[in-house]
Parts: sequence; structure tokens; C-alpha cells
Amino acid sequence: MIYNNCNSYLIFCVLYSVFTYDDLSYNKTASQSRRVAWPFSDVSNAKNAVDRNALSCTKAQYIGLNSPDKTLWWKVDLGGVYNIYSVNIIFKNYKGYESRQRGRFAGFSLYVSSTGYIPGSTLCYKDGPELPPLNFTTTCIESGRYVIFYNERLKDIIYPEGYKTLNVSTELCEFIVKGCSSPGVYGNNCDKRCPNNCKDSTCHIQNGTCFACKSGRTGEICNRECVIGWYGENCNRRCAGHCKDGTTCNHVTGQCNEGCDTGWTGFMCDKACQPGNYGKNCSRACSPNCKTCRHKDILCSCKAGWMGDNCTTECIGSYGENCQYPCSVHCINQTCDRFNGNCLCDGKYDNQRNFERTDLPTHPLWMVAFFVSLIIHIIFISATLMSRRKTFLKQKSTTVDKSEISRTSVSNTEQNTSTNTASNYQELQISKNENNYQTLHQE
Repeated sequence: MIYNNCNSYLIFCVLYSVFTYDDLSYNKTASQSRRVAWPFSDVSNAKNAVDRNALSCTKAQYIGLNSPDKTLWWKVDLGGVYNIYSVNIIFKNYKGYESRQRGRFAGFSLYVSSTGYIPGSTLCYKDGPELPPLNFTTTCIESGRYVIFYNERLKDIIYPEGYKTLNVSTELCEFIVKGCSSPGVYGNNCDKRCPNNCKDSTCHIQNGTCFACKSGRTGEICNRECVIGWYGENCNRRCAGHCKDGTTCNHVTGQCNEGCDTGWTGFMCDKACQPGNYGKNCSRACSPNCKTCRHKDILCSCKAGWMGDNCTTECIGSYGENCQYPCSVHCINQTCDRFNGNCLCDGKYDNQRNFERTDLPTHPLWMVAFFVSLIIHIIFISATLMSRRKTFLKQKSTTVDKSEISRTSVSNTEQNTSTNTASNYQELQISKNENNYQTLHQE
């Protein structure tokens, strides 16, 4: 069947095949990267490619090696997810310049997308290396909401002969997407229902196979449930494996129908209990003397001074976490503080033991602190002794000076005294002799 779209004001008519499929893109929302800025805004508008008027075309901004833009895109939003059969594009033609126009359009790509973005979309067609016709049609059997036209002229790329790389513009006069306008159908007349478990109720428009399955289903027509241990769309996700009593997760949701196994929680039973909790749904707290406890049960790692599965037994003859260190044999009755290992004597610390302990576990931080403290004490004592020595020497020097002065004074005093005494003595002797002589002479 041939559809004749003619307009009395048009220079020519556009003839194209309709087959039995519906026009999905007619008057739908269209957009493009950048259009040429004409004085009249509607001359190069993106919607001109879906108005079914072959004389009104959209024109994108130039790309190429001499242009700032290297890529361009145009897309149409079908308004919903549909089964697509084909894409027909009518490019702008200028009489006598057909080769140039074909070289400008050459190398384009067509994508079908559910989001409107090329990343994550499906490549439906890639042109090249031959130049495309100006009235182009290709089958594009996909399912989606957006159909995207894309082209590029990148640096450092050698393009095939005939490709234009300078002032490359894209003028789309008509962009026609054919398929089934009713959702969930396929066939030449769009009169057959897609299988019930096809995702989005869409399927191959010719044979009815599913593009993707609903969660929990797999197979070409999505008629099989996931095998045990798997769930999700197309059964491509593995269960977390922590359901109660080892049961499997729900093949659709991935959740555990009977709840989580002991020690696990979360929407998918994939989170272990936080430290300090254990049991079903992590609802129980560990015993007070536990440092940590296993999330599956109450098996604890005990704080210092305690031991046992529940850390309820006090250390006897030992000390530390889980009572792992034995008391020293030098402790009286080999008993010690169950927390730190200090020896006990009638319930009190044995000072001798505290200074003579040799069985403490090596602790790098303790040793570093000890040696730092020792060095500080040595420096302090040395500084104190040196200071005292200087003070002593200074005092001694002062005392010596005073002693010398005192001795000099005493010596001078003694000398003066001796001189005076001798003089007095001589005078006394002379005087006495003279008297004796005189007395004797008189006799």
C-alpha cells in the first residue's frame, strides 16, 4: 500500500510505504542539540521533521573540522514505550548537489532509548562506508520511547571517500518511525498480544519474543521462573543467601519470605548485625562484659577480667581479655588482679611484686612511654646536679677569697704584734741589764 502525502503548495510530493504499521512519530515532541539561527524561529525547528510536510525541514548547527561543534543529535519522544519496526528519513535535497548532501549526512547512527540519552541505549543502525540515499529507510526492530539521530566529524579521524568534513549541516525534512501504536501487541497487523511476562508488555514486532522479562522470569517468552537462588529481571541477580533456616529468597523481589537468618538484617537480609547486637533481626544486645559478640549468636570476646561464652565468669589465676594471661608465679598464692595482673596480698597490692613483675605482656606504647619518662627524669636530674655544682663552685670561690683576706689580715696583725713584742723585750732587757750593771758597779 502506498501513502500519497501531497500539498498543493508543495513543489513535490513525498511517497512512502506505510505497510501495515502505524506512524509513531507524527507530531510528537522533537528536540536537537543546536539549530541554525534563522531570522524566523520556525524555519529550522526540530519539530519540522515530524510534521509530515517535506518542505519544512530542521537544520542543525554546522559541525566539522572548521567548526567548534564536532557532534550533533536530533531525537523524537514517542510518548511511551512502543514496539518499533522501521525508521524512514527524508534528507534535504538541493538540485545538482545530491552528492554533497549525501556526503554531509554520511556516517550517521540511529539509537533507540528508554531515557532519551545515548549512553545505555541500543544502536539500531550505523551508516557507512557507502554514502546514504537522501530517502533512507532501515528496519529497526526494537522497543523504546525515544529514537535518536546522531552524527559527528571528529579530529584525527580518516573518513571514507565522499564524506564531507567541513561545514557539515544536517537537514531532516521528515523522520518517520513505524511500529505498533497499541502497547503490548505485535504482528504484521499489530493484532497479537505479547507474552504476559514481557517487560513493559513489549516484544519483537514480528515473532513476539520478549526483549526483556519481568522480575522473576526468564526465557524467550518469559514463561519460566528463576532457578533457586536467583531473582530479578531476566533472573540476573543472585540472592544474598541469609534467609531464615537457609531458605532461598523470593524469585521476584529477592527478599526472604520467612525473614532473615539469625545475625542478619536489612531489606534483603544482606547486612550483618552492628557490633554490640546479635540474634534474630539483630534485636538483642550483647552481655555487659563482652568486648564484641558474634552477630549470629552470643559467643563473645570478653573484656579484661572475664571469660566464658557469655563473659559471665571471672578470671581465677589469670587476667586480661578472655583471661588469657596467667598470674605470675611470684605472686602470693599465684593470685593477681584479674584486670591488670598486679599481684595481690590479702586483697591488697604486693608492692614488691609490682616492681619485680617480669611476665607482663609486651606493649609497645607502654614501653615507649616508660623510656620517654626515664629520659626526661635523667635530663632533669642531670640539669639539677649541674646547676647545684655551679652554685657550689661559686660559693666555694667566694669563701676562698674571704679566707685569703682574713689570713692576710691576721698575718699582718701577728707580724706587727711580734715586732712590737721584740722591741719591748729588747727595751726591757736593756733596761734591766743597765740597772744590774749599775747596781753591781756600785757595790
